Amino acid sequence: MNNRPRALDLGVKIGILEHGEKNSITDVENVSVGHVTIVEGDGKLKIGSGPIRTGVTAILPHQENIFEKKVTGSVHVLNGFGKAIGFLQVSELGVIESPILLTNTLNSWTVADALVDYATSETQGVFSFNPIVGECNDSFLNDIIGRHVKSSHVISAIKNAKLDSIDEGPIGAGTGMTGFGWKGGIGTSSRICKIDSSKYTVGCLTLTNTGDPREFRIGGIRIGQELLPPQSNFDPSKPGGSIIMVIATDAPVTSRQLGRIGRRAALGLARAGGIADHSSGDFIIAFSNSEKPKTLDDSQLIPLMRGAIETTEESVINSVLKSDTMTGRDDNTRVGIPIDEVTSILSKYQLI
Repeated sequence: MNNRPRALDLGVKIGILEHGEKNSITDVENVSVGHVTIVEGDGKLKIGSGPIRTGVTAILPHQENIFEKKVTGSVHVLNGFGKAIGFLQVSELGVIESPILLTNTLNSWTVADALVDYATSETQGVFSFNPIVGECNDSFLNDIIGRHVKSSHVISAIKNAKLDSIDEGPIGAGTGMTGFGWKGGIGTSSRICKIDSSKYTVGCLTLTNTGDPREFRIGGIRIGQELLPPQSNFDPSKPGGSIIMVIATDAPVTSRQLGRIGRRAALGLARAGGIADHSSGDFIIAFSNSEKPKTLDDSQLIPLMRGAIETTEESVINSVLKSDTMTGRDDNTRVGIPIDEVTSILSKYQLI
């Protein structure tokens, strides 16, 4: 875990709901997250050899056999410029039977193959399986054509997933990513949502590789008005990119209700400055690991919807704040957003 600050460390309170104890998707009981980071080589790109700046991230909805004990699921495609695997069946059936894996674009199918190997080794008699893989393109820093994420990395990310993970920034699938022109990567956050006498948790994890630096916002303050990456580092006319937003909850909701909650993640992305432009593959996948009867009325979902918005906004912000400068293939560099300058801007507008 690096020493760069999260939004809360700077004194920025996103939204109005209470944070979970770790302010992480792992505040949702029994959810764990694992990362494998691959950083090798420097200098000129040699396809198949590197430099490598990539990885894989695994989100496990619970600690049991997920094929045998499926969870309620839902997906939403905000902009479909991407290679999401397994999302269509989740949309049709409303259940998830796989760990959720995130990686780079061209490694999507390798990771899906590894998930099939994992499922069939864990459960006898599996002849059909729906692996879930989301991706973003890390080719600016990484030898993406080399497809350096292997089955062993996927299995390691799953097997070593932690219940207390708060790892963020250039780690796992986030290793080679860009956020609003700055170095980006993994971000996470959580909220406690009160419904009558009950409390539920909503958590989010984002793989951030999207955004125009001129639009980046922290707590509503348009940082991009006063602070931009070096011109030589980023062309603001070509933001592109993608983002995967994973929403988790322990609330007893149906797949339809979960879809209503999950779609609100798009509003959190917008509050951080994302616009889902033409070439940005923006996908939301949500799950509930609750085993309770699905008794919530739609009118009771508002706190959970708010939780999805607030956690997504903060996860996106954290993914940028926690990411340090990284140089990759052909000496391409993504600069970590300078924290002192961010703090100065936030202080100027009395946000901290």
